[in-house]
Amino acid sequence: MLLVCPKCGVKNRVPLEKLGHELACGRCGKDIMAAEPSEMNDQTLPAFLDGTELPVVVDFWAEWCGPCKMMGPQFVIAARQMPKVRFVKVDSDACPLASARYSIRSIPTLIVFEHGKEKARVSGAMSASDLQRWIQSNL
Repeated sequence: MLLVCPKCGVKNRVPLEKLGHELACGRCGKDIMAAEPSEMNDQTLPAFLDGTELPVVVDFWAEWCGPCKMMGPQFVIAARQMPKVRFVKVDSDACPLASARYSIRSIPTLIVFEHGKEKARVSGAMSASDLQRWIQSNL
């Protein structure tokens, strides 16, 4: 299975049986399966989505957005409880190209991607348990 390192952007080939363990990137040595959301930008997001074979959930948010701030900790909890799903945060103000590419009209907007293709999307804040149910129903 191919996984892109969220820190340096290098593709890593990983045996399926090792997915539940800490995995060091072949280039930078960082854990590519860290159970926490990764920050992405206009340059890093497309390669991460296209090169990661696990499902990816992207949270488009902004610093000034109250519902985004409320949901931030819930997104972290969901990431810790779903280790075989990659969680990504994209600041929609700082990343206008990504926001335009994915037609972000309101925030927070969450999109589930599989093999680089959008599978589902929802707007609005959710609890960690609601977020997990929504992700599982769309995988």
